[in-house]
Amino acid sequence: MKLLWVKTDFLHPTTRGGHIRTLELLRRLRRRNEIHYVAFHDRNEPESLKRAPEYSAKAYPIDYQLVDKSSPAFAAELIGGLFSRMPVAIRRCRSVDMRLQIERLIKSERFDAVICDFLSPAPNIPDLGDCVLFQHNVEAAIWKRRTEHASDPVRRLYLKAQAGRMAQYEGEVCRKVRKVIAVSEADAALMHEWYGIEQPDYVPTGVDADYFKVRGAPAPVADLVFVGALDWAPNIDGIDWFEREVLPLILRRRPGCSLAIVGRNPVRAVQELAARRPAIQLTGTVPDVRPWLWGSKVSIVPLRVGGGTRLKIFEAMAAGAPVVSTAIGAEGLGVRDGDTIRIADTPQDFAEACVALLEDTAEHERLRRRALQMVTEQCSWEAVAGAFEKLLIA
Repeated sequence: MKLLWVKTDFLHPTTRGGHIRTLELLRRLRRRNEIHYVAFHDRNEPESLKRAPEYSAKAYPIDYQLVDKSSPAFAAELIGGLFSRMPVAIRRCRSVDMRLQIERLIKSERFDAVICDFLSPAPNIPDLGDCVLFQHNVEAAIWKRRTEHASDPVRRLYLKAQAGRMAQYEGEVCRKVRKVIAVSEADAALMHEWYGIEQPDYVPTGVDADYFKVRGAPAPVADLVFVGALDWAPNIDGIDWFEREVLPLILRRRPGCSLAIVGRNPVRAVQELAARRPAIQLTGTVPDVRPWLWGSKVSIVPLRVGGGTRLKIFEAMAAGAPVVSTAIGAEGLGVRDGDTIRIADTPQDFAEACVALLEDTAEHERLRRRALQMVTEQCSWEAVAGAFEKLLIA
């Protein structure tokens, strides 16, 4: 097949779950299909365009710089969001140049499918009726949960308005496209319930188990590890909750317990919480997350906000690090509490689960082995890509 793939960014450096999922899919789809890739190009990331041939036959960079969220310009976008029907998260990705490029390509090439990767590029696609929406999250669900955990009434009011606009926009796009592909059965069911899509499809989450397999005797780095982009609101909220509510309970039981927070672009709030806790090591961007997973005893996923599925859970399992997660963090992955993962939603339960795995060597080993067996036998990216390909031609 000849595919036109549209996204708001290129895939290197690969620092987000959405990057990883798309990259692993496209690397395998490229073996059997001709991929044309359109995305915004950040000139500060020269590697991004250079490595596009790893997953595409042709790449079309669009010069467009998203406004930095710490800038006055972003504050202006937020104010503008008060008066726009379109949610801010979508408005900031509109590009006349991208739309024109897509129009030219559709006229000059004969594509078997056009894929909109995430909801954000949707305003730039001329005819959504011929498009497949690859939806890594139910975006409105993320905004709804952010509203529930807002720290003050003004913020809650703003987020509630944005959540409503996101639900309206997401529903409109889902009903216009010829097919929606979600990343979990739970997300597909939610889109059916909220947006009336009759038969939303989904593909499971995968992992390259061999890539994450432990090599040799890894050097110890921390008792607990959190891996994730530290400029993404659900991760910021999760690690803040863990530091305030859970970590003090763990330290009462294990005063020497250490936590490594591993991820790109830590915002000021994350930097400040790490600075006030001697137990925390904040790394910022690292060239390879595997040594941090290999050298830690337990991987934590304390998310209270989110959607889609967390690739970081399967990666930790493949790396031999047992996982403690909230129910939201492990949503849609098909894992079982007590068998392949520990699920805990209150600070007390989360702390207890972490301490139990740190202190009970036999339980730690049992959970590690069961999780590793699951991802090795059931979660190959080749199988996921094959499932995705079948949905494109169905």
